[in-house]
Amino acid sequence: MVKVRVKYPGLIEDRMKSGNIRYLVRVKGSPSQRITLSVTPQDEGFQKCYLAARSGVKLAPEKTSAEKATRGTVAWLAHSYIAHLGQMVKAGQASPYTLKQRKPFADELIAFKSTSGMSRQKPYAELPMMIPHDELIKFRDHFAATPGKAKNMFKFLRAMYAWAVDRAYCDSNPALAIKVVYKSAGGARPWTLDDLEQYRKVHPFGTPAHLCLTLFMFTACRIGDAIEIGRANEFKQDGQLWLGWQPNKKGSRYVEIPVLPPLKKAIRAQSVIGKSYLLTAHGKPFSSPEGLRNRLQKWCEEAGLIGRSSHGIRKAAGHLLSLHGATQYEIMSVHGHANASTSEIYTQGVERRRLAASATSKLAGLDW
Repeated sequence: MVKVRVKYPGLIEDRMKSGNIRYLVRVKGSPSQRITLSVTPQDEGFQKCYLAARSGVKLAPEKTSAEKATRGTVAWLAHSYIAHLGQMVKAGQASPYTLKQRKPFADELIAFKSTSGMSRQKPYAELPMMIPHDELIKFRDHFAATPGKAKNMFKFLRAMYAWAVDRAYCDSNPALAIKVVYKSAGGARPWTLDDLEQYRKVHPFGTPAHLCLTLFMFTACRIGDAIEIGRANEFKQDGQLWLGWQPNKKGSRYVEIPVLPPLKKAIRAQSVIGKSYLLTAHGKPFSSPEGLRNRLQKWCEEAGLIGRSSHGIRKAAGHLLSLHGATQYEIMSVHGHANASTSEIYTQGVERRRLAASATSKLAGLDW
């Protein structure tokens, strides 16, 4: 048996011959007495079961949200799907960011009140899981002012019902028939050269804020990857320092890029060395993308830049690469895009300007 290095005194991790892990707790005041837990540190109710075990009481596992719900209802289906997604994350088969995004959608779906017939004003939680077409239309229209959210909500619904159909919980996927019209407003605002200069004036070389901007600018990484990238991602190729990482976003390709002098200078100037390049004020890696996002927002506000984001830096990097002659496929390799159409947004305008200049030059010698 090997002690788990966590904050719970008396907690023991026992790896069995099968390879599975069980957790035991030494009873306080009676070291030889141990109680096997029915939950893991990642499960709901762990704290309660652990504290009871320390006092010598073994609690029966609490019912899960799906078990508490009436089978066949929207609540039962949504909770069951989220629980499955959680298991997939633990097994490394799904992204934790997908789970984090979809759980609030499940909660919102369950709490939403019906607008139809005999079920009017009843929360979806209590209703049969097969939501009628007309009701789903009204549910979609509820998000008219937030089309981006509507798109993601129905992406969640389609995935949930597809999962249910695969397990014969229902016969069809009612969300497939619902069209969600989404017109992008352009997404994150790309940083301009003036923005970059203004930010660096307020946050000079050697500051964590400067390092953050430099990392985003010279890797074009996403914020979910920025909190993890560090010295473990470095490797040498032909005598030059490179970085390599697998982006967390599902479907992204592995990225390998050379470390250019500005980035190398910035990361080597760090006075505190940690697992990742970007560290909190306490010298620890950021625990979540949101933590870094909030920190960057404060740095931007200090520089007088409102409405800027890390994704806007990524866009700026894409546009600058294109302006300096990078092809669509070269930008794909830097950004980790799997589809050329995703990188086309950076080259489209630049390429059209080049073609326009080439075309109009043919009229330069015209005798008019």
